Amino acid sequence: MDYEIKIATLEHKEILSNLLQFYIYDFSEFMELQFEANGKYGNYPIDEYWSKDPNYPYLISLNGKFVGFVLVKLKNREEDDAYFSIAEFFIAKKYRRLGLGRMVAKDIFDMHQGKWEVYQIDNNKPAQLFWKKAIEEYTGGKFTERIEVGRRTQVFIS
Repeated sequence: MDYEIKIATLEHKEILSNLLQFYIYDFSEFMELQFEANGKYGNYPIDEYWSKDPNYPYLISLNGKFVGFVLVKLKNREEDDAYFSIAEFFIAKKYRRLGLGRMVAKDIFDMHQGKWEVYQIDNNKPAQLFWKKAIEEYTGGKFTERIEVGRRTQVFIS
């Protein structure tokens, strides 16, 4: 599969903003999200991905065409308990179930070595299945899972 993960620069902001509308649309199945008066979902706060460190916005392309994105954050950087987190992960529906998402996730984990915490909201069962399988494959089953009110979190080292 000829895919590429590339860092999204400020010149890619419009592309990322447009893709985020599709992501929010998909996510509206699991949360109470509504269109605004202009017929779009509210703007996602993506400016922080270029104004605050350490945030990592990535665009995913397949055969030269954009098909998704990944937003990664480094949390608790100032503390001894720093970890990476997938803030948002999106592959357009047309390109799902091809194995692309799992390959991208594994590449992202390799790109950011260290502790990871990946969480999903309770009612997003497809995301829970995807992440558990991807992380299980990536770690060979060496991860822990926490179930908290409102979310499920996988913890591992890349």
